[in-house]
Amino acid sequence: MANIHPTAVIDPQAQLDSSVTVGPYTVIGPHVKVGAGTRIGPHCVIEGHTTLGQDNRIYQFVSLGADSQDKKYAGEPCELIIGDRNTVREFSTYHIGTVQGGGVTRLGNDNWMMAYTHLAHDCVVGNHTIFANNAQLAGHVEVGDWVILGGYTVVHQFVRIGAHAMTAMCSLLFADVPPFVMAQGQPAAGRSMNFEGLRRRGFTPARIAAVKAMHKALYRDNLTLEQAQARIDTLTGPYPEAEADVALMQAFLRGVTPQRGIVR
Repeated sequence: MANIHPTAVIDPQAQLDSSVTVGPYTVIGPHVKVGAGTRIGPHCVIEGHTTLGQDNRIYQFVSLGADSQDKKYAGEPCELIIGDRNTVREFSTYHIGTVQGGGVTRLGNDNWMMAYTHLAHDCVVGNHTIFANNAQLAGHVEVGDWVILGGYTVVHQFVRIGAHAMTAMCSLLFADVPPFVMAQGQPAAGRSMNFEGLRRRGFTPARIAAVKAMHKALYRDNLTLEQAQARIDTLTGPYPEAEADVALMQAFLRGVTPQRGIVR
């Protein structure tokens, strides 16, 4: 294939679409599947049971599908699944899952992953996210759609980050970050809501007003989490347009555990 560099080492059992491009000195293992239009740069290693969808751009020196860094991992055929139209920049490392965590590490579609990002075993990342340089996820982390992680953000295992949330540079997350929240600090605290991001995504003034009301309930009025949830439940009355946004927040808050809590 003319678009496979002659120095690349590709196992005969690997399944690559005929339109895939592979750069020099890249190594691809036998259980790898790569969809149409994906471009893989030089000096990459793609191994394990790894699936890449269509039109991804994998830059040089990326490692995908290596065994998880979990001492319980015993060689089971777990997976790394990457969707479509993702950009993965230099020196990023994404590992397969573990049996204990469901067996799959997953990256969705249209994500912009900058240099040195890390997805540990069993992480689930949604769509349209941005991970700035050195954003690092420990095992079992869940990241919703449209999340932005600032450079050097570090996320503790089992933490969840809700859709449209954002972290500042060097944030350290030990607790869940609800949808829409902007977090900053070591450990991170909720500072505001991602209002500018919501405007750029087409949120109407009424929906943004509802998000402001949710922020007030969670962070301004000294309510317990249970009291804040009860307040948020009432917001569909004055803000019917934001019914889906309120439901998104409530679904997230119902998954908060006492051991983890939310950033405050």
